Amino acid sequence: MSGYSVEQRGAANSLGYRLFFKNDKGQYISPFHDIPIYADAGKNLFNMVVEVPRWTNAKMEIATKDTLNPIKQDVKKGKLRYVANVFPYKGYIWNYGAIPQTWEDPGHKDENTGCCGDNDPIDVCEIGSKVCSRGEVISVKVLGTLALIDEGETDWKIIVINVEDPEAAKYNNIDDVRRMKPGYLEATIDWFRRYKVPDGKPENQFAFNEEFKDKDFAIKVIKSTHEYWKALVTKKTDGGEINCTNATVSDSPFCCTQECAKATVEAVPPCGVANPIPPEVDKWFYYQRN
Repeated sequence: MSGYSVEQRGAANSLGYRLFFKNDKGQYISPFHDIPIYADAGKNLFNMVVEVPRWTNAKMEIATKDTLNPIKQDVKKGKLRYVANVFPYKGYIWNYGAIPQTWEDPGHKDENTGCCGDNDPIDVCEIGSKVCSRGEVISVKVLGTLALIDEGETDWKIIVINVEDPEAAKYNNIDDVRRMKPGYLEATIDWFRRYKVPDGKPENQFAFNEEFKDKDFAIKVIKSTHEYWKALVTKKTDGGEINCTNATVSDSPFCCTQECAKATVEAVPPCGVANPIPPEVDKWFYYQRN
């Protein structure tokens, strides 16, 4: 067990819904800034914050611009965002989330992709058998990465497996995924290519001719985004609208008291009755690829 817990505020499936995090002492923390990047640095095991459980559609994410960065649902044109079921995929096809204490710096042009970062923590696709819970913090083993180019920005997708997965010991690099889960990596590319098409957007592009890079490459990318995060949270980089309020980063000028953190949480109404999910979220979306 990770020792982290979550507190829901507001009504689920509403604009006011928030999921705040607490550490093992019951203190309110930021999942972006206070949960360590490493679960075990010596073994290159990383923490992952699960934002979207597999097979669900609500586009939940760490709210990088909000104090304490709770998880909330993304909003577009005043409406809650749900990813479409682009046939044959139902919602997200992995547990999806982020590695804490990382930041894809929009001011840094990546030498490999030629594009700048997307201003978020680095994204993670967890391929294990368990469907995780929203807000769960799990320890993961890195296997490789895909470089999505999303509307001109570099958006790394790190492929990982939960260390507690019964099969985790068999997975040590991206080729193991290709061998033991045939079709999964191809489906991952297809999913990311097409998921914005139902919103009227073009298909996404990829760097490296749509190839996955291996574990060592992926770990190097994660470590570089950790360095950008360090500069962000210590005010050596201007993060613009990014909210760096945290409870435990001792050398950060943004460190706040528990009283301040508690007041932030209590300013959001308590957890209420969940709103129904709109029925159109369950529809299939079909289209013929050119």
